[in-house]
Amino acid sequence: MYFISFAVVNWIDFFIREEYNLELIKSWQYSIEKKGLQVYGWCIMTSHVHLIIGSEGKMNLDKIVGEMKSYTSTWFKTLIKESPQESRKEWLAWMFERAGKKNSNNNDWQFWQHNNKPIEITDQAMFDKTLEYIHQNPVVAGFVDKPEDWKYSSARDFCGKRGLVDLSYS
Repeated sequence: MYFISFAVVNWIDFFIREEYNLELIKSWQYSIEKKGLQVYGWCIMTSHVHLIIGSEGKMNLDKIVGEMKSYTSTWFKTLIKESPQESRKEWLAWMFERAGKKNSNNNDWQFWQHNNKPIEITDQAMFDKTLEYIHQNPVVAGFVDKPEDWKYSSARDFCGKRGLVDLSYS
């Protein structure tokens, strides 16, 4: 089980539209169902994501995360261009193309920063502390008063409500 965080390049506040958040969640659900991803806790903030994840062994966890990031990067490129509500289309495309051109690992577009900063969760106390940190992110940012009020977080699952992602339980 690992705690990972990954951010949009330049910490751009991208996840401000429900359609973007739901597409990211769909990619997680696909990875849960088809690739053996296990999600124990999560939170989508405006510019970054926190997850506590593992793998059933169907596929290496690094590969699952890499494929998810690659897929979502490509899909977000399409969503940005096709979204009638996205007022930042040109600016977002310019920022992601600029980041892609600066990085030799990309051809023309980079959405995610490359480092996931994985930290192994070694015991229950560490899990609890990390989960609390994840769930407190929207509270600390001033978006909500209580963690369970943030729609894009597993905090709801831990308060008796139904969240948006099928969680595994430790």
